[in-house]
Amino acid sequence: MKHSLGFDPREVPWTLQPGHWPHIKAEDLRAERLRWVFQNPPEWTPELKREPQIGQKAPAAAAVLVPIVLRGSDGQDPHVLLTQRTQHLSSHAGQIAFPGGKVDAEDASIEHAALREAQEEVGLLPQYVQVLGNLPNYITGTAFHITPVVGLVSPDFSMAPNPYEVADVFEVPLSFLMNPKNHRLHEFERDGVVRQWYSMPYLDRHPSLKGSTKERFIWGATAGMIRNFYRFLLAANSL
Repeated sequence: MKHSLGFDPREVPWTLQPGHWPHIKAEDLRAERLRWVFQNPPEWTPELKREPQIGQKAPAAAAVLVPIVLRGSDGQDPHVLLTQRTQHLSSHAGQIAFPGGKVDAEDASIEHAALREAQEEVGLLPQYVQVLGNLPNYITGTAFHITPVVGLVSPDFSMAPNPYEVADVFEVPLSFLMNPKNHRLHEFERDGVVRQWYSMPYLDRHPSLKGSTKERFIWGATAGMIRNFYRFLLAANSL
């Protein structure tokens, strides 16, 4: 997967964070607990706020939906819905992302923008989403100021991916993403600029793959927002 920066992020050396970083327990990922945490947010500081700037693009407001699908009996096996962007898009082509995009002037709010984009990209209708709240802004190297909007999604929804923007749609267990043993920290230096990012490679064994497996290489801005979500829930567990 060649990136516009001229390197393959899979090939960049990585480490795990030193020290003991606990995983978020299953009971702390249930819908009722997530609702409570967003209603009673802890004091915390996001680990990742912005990437080194690439070029001279003007800042642009954007919103993504972090869709937590309540799978399993009584919704006790939450999964995060993600997309793989098509290769011809002008920014972040081919990468794994949350549904989302630029905030339009017609959007009534950041939350409205995230829900609109999710409907346009994957056909997720707003009535299937309960918005819990927002995570702090994440600024990409391409000058997008992204607000992650976290929402619980009823498993009864149906998908209709937009083939122009979305090459694939899949889900990853929230428990996998909230386990720091799966968070690889990469570092890359070029032209005197040191870039760091997280990746969370997930080996997908969904039945639709008919017995085969597929690596979902989650990295960059998407992994950074997931890491901040982990730190948010970790801080909440200290309350």
